[in-house]
Amino acid sequence: MKKLLIALMAFILAPTITNATHIVGGLLYYECTGMNPDGTIDLEITCKLYRDTKTNGADCDPNPLFGLYRQLDNGDWEFVNQIPTNLIGQPTEVIPNDNPCLDEPVDQVGVEQCNYRFPINNLPVIDNAYMISYQRCCRNNTIFNIDVPGETGIALTVEISPEAQLLCNSNPTFNEFPPIFICSGFDLNIDQSATDPDGDSLVYRFCSPLTSGGTDGSTTPGNANSCTGVQPAPAGCPPPYDPVVFLAPDYAAQFPLGGDPLVKIGLTTGIISGIPNMLGQFTVGVCVEEYRDGVKIGEVSQDFQFNVLICEPTVFADIESAAEVSNQEFFIQSCGENTVDIVNNSTQQSFITSYEWIFDINGTMDTFTTRDVSVTFPGIGDYTGTMILNKGTDCADTADITVGIFPAIEGDFAFVYDTCVAGPVDFTDLSTTGADALVAWEWDFGEDVSNVQNPSHIYSNPGNQLAKLIVTDNNECKDTVTEIVEYYPAPSTVIVEPNAFIGCAPADIVFTNLTMPIDESYDITWSFGDGQTSNVISPTHVFDTPGQYTINIEIISPLNCEVMASFTDWITIKPGPIADFEFAPEELNSLNKTVDFTDMSIDGIAWQWSFGSEGFSQLQNPTYEFLDTGTHRVQLVTFHESGCTDTLVQYIDVKPLTRYFFPNAFTPNFDGTNETFKGKGIVDGMNDYTLNVWNRWGELVFQTEDPSEGWDGRKNNSGQLSPTGVYVYTYSFKGARNQTIEGKGKVTLLR
Repeated sequence: MKKLLIALMAFILAPTITNATHIVGGLLYYECTGMNPDGTIDLEITCKLYRDTKTNGADCDPNPLFGLYRQLDNGDWEFVNQIPTNLIGQPTEVIPNDNPCLDEPVDQVGVEQCNYRFPINNLPVIDNAYMISYQRCCRNNTIFNIDVPGETGIALTVEISPEAQLLCNSNPTFNEFPPIFICSGFDLNIDQSATDPDGDSLVYRFCSPLTSGGTDGSTTPGNANSCTGVQPAPAGCPPPYDPVVFLAPDYAAQFPLGGDPLVKIGLTTGIISGIPNMLGQFTVGVCVEEYRDGVKIGEVSQDFQFNVLICEPTVFADIESAAEVSNQEFFIQSCGENTVDIVNNSTQQSFITSYEWIFDINGTMDTFTTRDVSVTFPGIGDYTGTMILNKGTDCADTADITVGIFPAIEGDFAFVYDTCVAGPVDFTDLSTTGADALVAWEWDFGEDVSNVQNPSHIYSNPGNQLAKLIVTDNNECKDTVTEIVEYYPAPSTVIVEPNAFIGCAPADIVFTNLTMPIDESYDITWSFGDGQTSNVISPTHVFDTPGQYTINIEIISPLNCEVMASFTDWITIKPGPIADFEFAPEELNSLNKTVDFTDMSIDGIAWQWSFGSEGFSQLQNPTYEFLDTGTHRVQLVTFHESGCTDTLVQYIDVKPLTRYFFPNAFTPNFDGTNETFKGKGIVDGMNDYTLNVWNRWGELVFQTEDPSEGWDGRKNNSGQLSPTGVYVYTYSFKGARNQTIEGKGKVTLLR
């Protein structure tokens, strides 16, 4: 048996629920404890309710009510009595079958069993059946196979047939608790058989669980007139009870776990078998029918929630670097080596307690007990062996091994190329094998591959290039060999591409070297025809003097092969002007924005002026008035008679004007002249203005943030006129360029 590790998806383990969704399942059955002289019988009723402990649902009901009903001749049921009972002790944790090969997430999933037991004495024997029921809301809302599970309650029932009453029959009881976990993809062998105290014949089947309570989503207690709510009152909710609604067509009472093939239950064994392949939580009902002398006399059912999970084996036999021929059958190939090191890759080591290797060496069994083994085989041939993990335990696993010893294979090759002419490298295979023949060659040149035996390859770049060969023989033995190819040929052709052939002095010409193969390891010398040279692969050169220039290039490879090229009168440099200008005045402001420009260019015959985005001129010496303050970009393009141009850009700052002052006296005497004290002048873009005035005692008598508002001589411009005398003021504001301008002074108030 393999040890299994359960990996449970988070949404299965931790569903979002209301505080009533907690029911996992349950069952109800009776035992006949005696037949009385007056024709009545005594029964003892047992109820087991299973609740989920991980969903924060309701606790076990401490004082539930059970209902007793009698069937009428027309098949309806009438209420007889309600029976109060008490929870027996504390709920008991359900411990799943102790499977040493199963690592269960008990910290995430848990089930409790709530136990109830009560007697019914002196029950009259009648010609119709009795029924006992317990009703409760609600099931986990993450169940997959029924509709609205979070609003679906449970009805646990047991029927006491007329035959069972006459025979003082007792129900069978299930032998084992249903498993909490089922592994998807693994064979099931779940024992849901029962034992009957009377020796009756038992027949098993999947059946539909019943529902009562919570069908309208209510969270209020049930009442005598309703079958909804958390705990429907027995008197108000008699049988029959509806079956849960399975989500057809994928699920039904007869195939509650879905999937293909279907999981089944043995008719006479009660063994649930099959391979579940649908993940999730599923409500399942198992019914056990009692037959005596061929007559059905009773039935008991168990309602339970199965969790189908993803399981992985935790003890799994595996061999490193071996081919798995089929399920845990491995083939190890050794070419030319009789001693084989076998690396054990079995998992998980923490669950593995022992190893046993057995190899058949020509009829002799060699045994090893270490994790890894080194085995020496006598010669060429196939040898079989077995590795057993945890031998003799339930958590054992086995790997069957075949080791094939084959003749040696050795990869080798040679190469040659002309070191002074860039061309192909010719490769020759020199590999050998003790098998019948070499059958495949895999060449890798880093930038290309080949499958022919003796290929040729042209490298696009020089340098120490890797060439790798994997050679295979008819036994599928392989060998790999890698060589370094020192590839530094001289290029067969020099290819140079300048960015321009004609330029205006001074001209920056970029020479792009497209010659292949070359790199920094090659010695490269450029001559530009003006006495200047360069040693970079692709240089940029400045030609200052007009004329025609011949370009020469010399390339010497690291293996001292040389190639040269000359390009006669290749570059033409024409004369060009030198742009320059002056302007006046140098200081400009918002009242003086007119500028006179004077051309100072050399060898110019035409001029193109641009004054930012405002205007243009083709005059040699224009005059221009800027429209606004600010920094203006002025560009002059000067034209030579050769057609060459030169450009000069200068920036001119037209500053905002600031002329602001305060009077040294004012006369607020209501004659209409010089009545208020305030600043005057020109300030472009004034903002954040403040004016404060204090008297000789330091009292603030006036303050404003409005430059148009002046002081009229009264305190805060209201009340009595202040006395004549000298007052101190301060002011501050920001100009158009956000510069702070501030000052202080004295002003005399006169009458």
